[in-house]
Amino acid sequence: MLKNRIPSLITLLFLMVSHTASAQFVVQDSRGEQVLGSIPQRVVALNWDLAEQVIELGVTPIAITDTAGYSEWVVQPALSSDIEDVGTRAEPNFEKIAAVKPDVILVASPQADLIPQLEKIAPVLYFQTYSADHDNSLMAINNFEAIALVLGKEKVAQEKLIEMDTEIAELKQQLSDAYGNALPAVSVFRFATMTSVFMYGDNSTAQYALNQLGFTTALPQKSNQWGVTQLRLTDLRHIDDGIALYIEPFNEESKLNKSVIWNAMPFVRAHRVNSVESVWSYGGAMSIKYTAQALAKSLLEVAPKSINVSGNNE
Repeated sequence: MLKNRIPSLITLLFLMVSHTASAQFVVQDSRGEQVLGSIPQRVVALNWDLAEQVIELGVTPIAITDTAGYSEWVVQPALSSDIEDVGTRAEPNFEKIAAVKPDVILVASPQADLIPQLEKIAPVLYFQTYSADHDNSLMAINNFEAIALVLGKEKVAQEKLIEMDTEIAELKQQLSDAYGNALPAVSVFRFATMTSVFMYGDNSTAQYALNQLGFTTALPQKSNQWGVTQLRLTDLRHIDDGIALYIEPFNEESKLNKSVIWNAMPFVRAHRVNSVESVWSYGGAMSIKYTAQALAKSLLEVAPKSINVSGNNE
């Protein structure tokens, strides 16, 4: 389970925190040691995974990027209505960021080249979660712990991670009860168009969550930065007798029943396909939990023995 993750940064970083007479302390981001004057109260998060991490720690950011997009794609945790929108993730609005007077600005790889400009507004912390050079899900957990240290929320982070471990273990047992000793292979993807999909493979949150639930993938994909590979719809025939799960939203979902290619798929003919409620596949630590919940719900709906996520037989 998640206990096998990269050694906890929370312990390592705590040892690195050095308080001075001016109340400054040293924290660690993806670039190395960074100095802050105090625990920041006014936080701007320019990437959705970082916004998620902050909110899950019980801190409401004063601003994030693309609030409407977040609400459609990330969904959980929900945004407070008073959070300012400061532009897009690729092109945040510097004037709006300066106007909210942040104590710290959190950025990820899409904003890495903007750090010099952003540092003219406030201290910047950079957390790179998604890279081909590490396990993205384990790094999401480590970054959650690191951000918790920055915000003085170490206890909250540890409680949340323990709760996640416990819940995933419970979901795994429910799925084992529903499928017996013969767990099917499963593939998880998003539709790109009616004729292509983004298939989740090694180094994706979806596959990590799927593995934690006890399942293997029906259509393995090589590891890369984002853990996703674009495939033709016809490639899905190789799922064979596995289960196919597609994550919502998909605006053309209503057209699937009319697709000759889709209806020819073995898993469609055998009713081994289901949608998965919207979860963000490039999020923070708690996206692992939300993904596991959503996958479990979908898998239980197509299981030989119908059991709902609360564990009650239907």
